[in-house]
Amino acid sequence: MNQKTWPPSNSNSDGTARFTAFSFIRKQTHLENRPSENPFFNHSKKITPTLHPTSKSSSSNNQYCYYNQDFSQLPYDVILRIAATFTLSNLRAVSLVCKSWCDALRPLRESMVFLRWGKRFKHGRGGVKPNLSKALDSFLKGAARGSTLAMVDAGLLYWEMGKREEGIGLYRKAAELGDPAGQCNLGISLLQVNPPDPEEAVKWLYKASAAGHVRAQYQLALSLHKVHGPNRNLQETAKWYMRAAEGGYVRAMYNTALCYSVGEGLMQSHKLAKKWMKRAADRGHSKAQFEHGLSLYSA
Repeated sequence: MNQKTWPPSNSNSDGTARFTAFSFIRKQTHLENRPSENPFFNHSKKITPTLHPTSKSSSSNNQYCYYNQDFSQLPYDVILRIAATFTLSNLRAVSLVCKSWCDALRPLRESMVFLRWGKRFKHGRGGVKPNLSKALDSFLKGAARGSTLAMVDAGLLYWEMGKREEGIGLYRKAAELGDPAGQCNLGISLLQVNPPDPEEAVKWLYKASAAGHVRAQYQLALSLHKVHGPNRNLQETAKWYMRAAEGGYVRAMYNTALCYSVGEGLMQSHKLAKKWMKRAADRGHSKAQFEHGLSLYSA
């Protein structure tokens, strides 16, 4: 397979450089702190900037600059925190900032290639036959280079294969790096393991919901709805049903309609209940279609 590097060239047609590094004072001749290719490598050495005064006019207001620093020399765990959740288009945009960022983000751009091949093998696209073993191998290679998107896909395959611990482990890595899909999947999986851990599950579902993940918002509302006793909060439950419904989640539209219909967590309103029931019905929700049809028949 012929592989192409991105970007294809470091110079324009007129011979001028397209990328230039924003160097600080003096450029290092070698990369002393180049991190391991493994994104989960535990860096024992941290880069400590050397500060040097550039003005002697005032002892209380000295100006400082960094010596011997280069963006590409940031520890990989720092870069991972910044860019692990990026899509290919995001990585391309950030890589265009300067050559050093382009170099530093190369492992994550490579992970996008493995992610694409993983999806091809999983779904049988791009002229290849479905092969779950090759799909998982590709996703794991992408995950090893730091992509949370690949971590989530690998975790999902593990979960479907019945390897729940491996799946949860990858979901957790993606969740801790701030990926909303990883946080959502981790929360849902923690509700389905034996024994379930609803407290931690709700914690991760809250994080994903706050980031705007509509499936997480719906699952969070379901989890809150199942709580009984003094800790039950129907207003909070209805709020997340509404958020997910406004985000286009069909099941949440149906449940929002029910909340308006009986006044559970929301002010009772048959008009708004009918509005959300119709929206769910228009998007193919079978129960909503049945109940909306009954309301039209009895009108």
